[in-house]
Amino acid sequence: MRKDLGEGKAAEAKKQQLQAESAAFLRSEPKSARKHINDLVAQVKAGKRPLKALLDGIGIFKRGMRKGLVEYLVRVLPSQSAYIDAYFANLDNPSTVAGNRQGLKDVDAQFTGEDTNGWDDEGSKPDWAKGRPGDEDVEDIEDDPPEEGLNPDAEDPHSQADDHRPEGEDEDHQPEGDSSEPEPASGEWEELKPERRRLVGFMALLMSERKPNGSPPDQQAGLASSQVSIILDWEKLQRKMEDFAVTSSGILLSPGEARTALCTAGILPVVLNGKSLPLDLGRTQRLFSKAQVRALRAAYRGCSYPGCSMPAQRCEADHLDPWEKGGRTDIKSAVLNCLIHHTARHCGLFQAVKIPGSRPMVLLPPELDPEQKLRINTYFMTPAEALEAEALAEETTARWRAGLLDVEIAEP
Repeated sequence: MRKDLGEGKAAEAKKQQLQAESAAFLRSEPKSARKHINDLVAQVKAGKRPLKALLDGIGIFKRGMRKGLVEYLVRVLPSQSAYIDAYFANLDNPSTVAGNRQGLKDVDAQFTGEDTNGWDDEGSKPDWAKGRPGDEDVEDIEDDPPEEGLNPDAEDPHSQADDHRPEGEDEDHQPEGDSSEPEPASGEWEELKPERRRLVGFMALLMSERKPNGSPPDQQAGLASSQVSIILDWEKLQRKMEDFAVTSSGILLSPGEARTALCTAGILPVVLNGKSLPLDLGRTQRLFSKAQVRALRAAYRGCSYPGCSMPAQRCEADHLDPWEKGGRTDIKSAVLNCLIHHTARHCGLFQAVKIPGSRPMVLLPPELDPEQKLRINTYFMTPAEALEAEALAEETTARWRAGLLDVEIAEP
């Protein structure tokens, strides 16, 4: 680190700043501190390298054979990493076609020679395997408790099947409590380790054949789509700040990468910090719409619980005002929560707090947080954004305790 910081007073000042910011992360949220500190160190080591130097270093490099396995080293631009992360997010989600665990095992068997499930046709499948979801872009907009049959004691609780409903579908299409998706057999979801699942999906993508008319192949296990959201902050752009372009997973993009994305990507403009009137549905609809979910994902990026690493694509839109008690389907009255923390909030294990003119915050129980501070999950933020969010939470907590701010604690 010393050679990366340089020498002299400027280097010493940068070192002290790095130490102070690292200490701030450790005090505020240890679960997210490791990620943010690693990002800070990586930024120092990377410095301000020109794009040509970055392009000269990217590529896939074959390292050779080791212990019977062939190793590759992959170096990509941050913008390319965002696509890879989005692809893997679909593979990690058991409620998408790409993440179907039994399907992935069958694809894996093509490479390993292991036996497949042995089903010859639809009629030979067991009941639990029939009618698997066919929509790669299933949206997590359901606001009900999880269905029975999920296994909360699995090794990775965040990888359990979410209680999904397609985006924009209202109750006329699927009555409340009616689930057409059968329960998975015990143990089927997590037999493949995440690292192996991702390799299987990557190999399936490489070996997929396009149809004669050039259209993509039919959806199957291992074939995922990559949808990346890039959030452009106009005020930061005007001030020429480095973090004006950030992906929804917290990856910082250079100006060149942001311009490239604007030229080549399908642009879905999302305007934040407005009155959000076009996105407020009031009492006209219980379930959140596709546009609302997209706005919530762009604004909050992941689960609201401090330190939770569940991305927005795997979270559910959660009414802060219970619908059955007159609550409204409005952006300002919603947060994103993963399946585990959605259930935990409704069980009263932590509280969501509505803040005037700000994003909702979280109040943990006294046994977890004796200081009773309002908190924000910064896991998917850049280090600079995380420090700003922590400062906002500290200021909001101080004003609330001083009686200068009226906050509303949402019902479980």
